[in-house]
This record gives sequence, C-alpha cells and structure tokens, in this order.
Amino acid sequence: MISKAISIFKQSIDDYHQFDCVNHPIQNHYPAGSLEALLYHKNWIDTVQWHLEDIIRDPNIDPVEALKIKRRIDSSNQERTDMVEFLDSYFLDLYKDVETDTNTPLNTETPAWAFDRLSILQLKIYHIAQEVKRTDVSNEHIQKCQEKLDVLLQQEIDLSVAIEQLLNDIAAGRKKMKVYKQMKMYNDPSLNPVLYRSGELACSPK
Repeated sequence: MISKAISIFKQSIDDYHQFDCVNHPIQNHYPAGSLEALLYHKNWIDTVQWHLEDIIRDPNIDPVEALKIKRRIDSSNQERTDMVEFLDSYFLDLYKDVETDTNTPLNTETPAWAFDRLSILQLKIYHIAQEVKRTDVSNEHIQKCQEKLDVLLQQEIDLSVAIEQLLNDIAAGRKKMKVYKQMKMYNDPSLNPVLYRSGELACSPK
C-alpha cells in the first residue's frame, strides 16, 4: 500500500507540473470513492497549496492579490484537513472488525495523518531534486541541495516502514485507531471572534 501511495503522490505532482498553474483543475485518474482517488486528491491539494505558499512570498506581490491568496490558502488548509478525515474514515471502516480492548495502545497519529506527512515529503523530494538539476547556480548550491535530497530520501524509507508497521499493527489488533475531528476554528464564523463580531479587530492600531 505504501509504495502505491508514493506512486500516486508522484503522479499527482508530475500531472500538476505539466501545467504548473494553481488554477488548473484536478483530473483524477481513479474511480471516485476509491483509496487511490482519495490519495491523488489529497496530494493535488498539497501541491497546489505548496505553490500558493511560494507565490505569496513574492516581495513584489500586490497586497490585494496577496490577501486573496492568503484566504485561498486558509480554504486549502481546511480542504486538506477534510481530506485527511475522509482518509481516516476509510481506514476506520477497513479495520472496523479488528478486536481490541482498553489496554490496546493508541498511536500518536492516525494513518491518514501519516500519509499526509508522506504526501508533503514527496513534494519536498520533487522540488529539492529540481534544485539539484539546475544549471544556473553554483556547485555549492547543488551540493547542499543534494545533501538535503539524500536526507529526504532516507526519510522516505523510514516513514514508509513506520506507516507499514502502523497499518500492520492496527490490522493485527496490536494498536487501535481513535480519530478526533480537527475542529479548526478560524474558518468557522461561529467560533472565530473576528468573524462573529462583524470584523472587529482584537487589537486596533493606535
């Protein structure tokens, strides 16, 4: 499952970079509702947000445009969290018949959040690898990026093994899943004070 997930993440990243446009619509290759479709969609969200984060850091960006992108990033963060929860729902259903008891330990993160880390890691690997291939930079730059790439590739191996072990432990009843909804507050007009106070700022400038 892990190698398949990595392959899907890489496919999503490659598909995005055919257009390299944050506004290009997703074209998911997998059947709706399948684990593969969820993983592809998850990484597509991550990939678009990665590039939005790059764009907003342009020192010459128009402030109005920057605000639009910041709000889009907020929305993307919520969508990313929602997708992780969809993935966890898949795993909860997959392992629903596994027997555990009150002494069965929990893991520090759910399978879906572990896959979230793996998705982001693929983006780091892709973009650092692009830096290594550059011809307009110094050898020192390339060497430093290669060192980072080596670490990221080792991290990919370690994280893959850890996720595989986690899934095996859950399937065997050696660990159990427990999911908490993220309950983000900043996008909720009933929970964000600035929103439910009609735009009132917590600290007004003097």
